[in-house]
Amino acid sequence: MTEAQTIRLPDRRDPDADPVVITGIGMGASVGSDRETVWQAIQAGRSGIRFTRPADCVGSLKLPCAMVDWLPPKAPVLKSIRLCQAAADEALRDAEICWPDVDRDRFAVSVAAQFGDIDFLYLTEEQRSRAPDALAHPWHQQFLPCSVSDHVANSYGLNGPRLCHATACASGIVSTLAAARMIQADQADMALAGASDSVAEIILAAFHRMGVLAEAEDASSACRPFDKSRCGFVMGEGAALLVLEKRSHAIARGASIYAEIASGQMLCQAHHVTGLEENSATLEQLIRRSIDKAGWSYRGPQYVNAHGTGTAQNDVCELKALRGALGDQADGLVASSNKAILGHLINAAGSIELALTALAMRDNFAPPTMHLRDPETVGAIDCLPEFGVQMEIDRALKLSLAFGGHLVAMALRKCPFEAHQRPARPLSTSARIRNANAPGHLQRAA
Repeated sequence: MTEAQTIRLPDRRDPDADPVVITGIGMGASVGSDRETVWQAIQAGRSGIRFTRPADCVGSLKLPCAMVDWLPPKAPVLKSIRLCQAAADEALRDAEICWPDVDRDRFAVSVAAQFGDIDFLYLTEEQRSRAPDALAHPWHQQFLPCSVSDHVANSYGLNGPRLCHATACASGIVSTLAAARMIQADQADMALAGASDSVAEIILAAFHRMGVLAEAEDASSACRPFDKSRCGFVMGEGAALLVLEKRSHAIARGASIYAEIASGQMLCQAHHVTGLEENSATLEQLIRRSIDKAGWSYRGPQYVNAHGTGTAQNDVCELKALRGALGDQADGLVASSNKAILGHLINAAGSIELALTALAMRDNFAPPTMHLRDPETVGAIDCLPEFGVQMEIDRALKLSLAFGGHLVAMALRKCPFEAHQRPARPLSTSARIRNANAPGHLQRAA
């Protein structure tokens, strides 16, 4: 019996015998309009954060933000919809789907709600009527929380289950986890999962009023996760969508696999709408459950993509929880945050960071945490200050912590069948790589 035949005949009673896998990734953010451009910016530590401008239409506040400038104008369609559509197009191309072979009634869509993108509601009736595609995209089809999910699904005629979660900063991973569970429950063969978000004036002003946004003379280095001099988070824009399917399904159609979903767990802190527990007990329990479910109890993850907002409460809470859950295994654990480069994409943060985690596994490179010069120390966790490391990454953990107490974790592992793994790509020539013999020295990628 061949390897492929063995995989096509799993024990359906055991989800681990035929796990859900990632076969397509599409993304866009302030640093680039496609997957590889964004990933290369992360490798190189190139920030997409700048001060807001009048043309951004986010009000009179001049604050550091990671704004998307590459979208062509297409008024009056909301920015979140256009970002998500671009990510969906790339993800589906990347998965190399042969549409005549696809049952669109069994193709699910799980895309999180946009957060505050209501710019189109400010247009007058005259402005709406002059827009070239006003009839194709009327306002009442855009302001609902599920509008992004609906637009993406309808554009491809996907009639499978359609979900839209609104769990704040956890939404991207919650959407991915929900899609994976639909596939495991045999409600769908494939799914498009993730989120998009953009910066809206009312939300930017609200966070500024709360005093949680970073303010700095240099916008590009305003966000400093895990640094003792951190001063708050920075909002950002972007989208990421993943194509999910069972491993047997992917191999049967000849797809290559970025990573397998080893486990996904959710908990909630019954504590405070915006605050986190000082003792990190619930997050510690979530990490422990995720690792146990993934079967990693005796070895743990090799890389953790942290939520890492650059706020004192979040950063300390995460590090304490990792240390508490992993014990001595946390010493030397490699963890990093992408928000110093991309900003905080709110509802889309988890999806784009999960996608970057899968790319880190593909290319065996744990990316740096930029602007980290005076690290917060909790045990000996290595938060990769300004330089990433080349290392084999077979097991990775992604964390998201959200307002409302929502906590979610997803564990990824490499496909055990090397022939079906997504081939690694060379790192960017500008990648910031730590030299093992001289940790402070910048070693360029070969």
